[in-house]
Amino acid sequence: MAHPKRKTSKTRRDKRRSHHRVAEIPLSECTNCGAMHRYHHVCMECGYYRGRQVLNVSK
Repeated sequence: MAHPKRKTSKTRRDKRRSHHRVAEIPLSECTNCGAMHRYHHVCMECGYYRGRQVLNVSK
């Protein structure tokens, strides 16, 4: 197996991990009820997706 010649510094290690953060979830507004929901997902408030009701949500 390969062995490292030198210890990786904290700076170099952290630079490599700089893109490992959790990204914000992009949200869009529901055209039916106005609630915020994830892109390409059913609105959990009213059950609509792209102008059609796909879930029967009881209130």
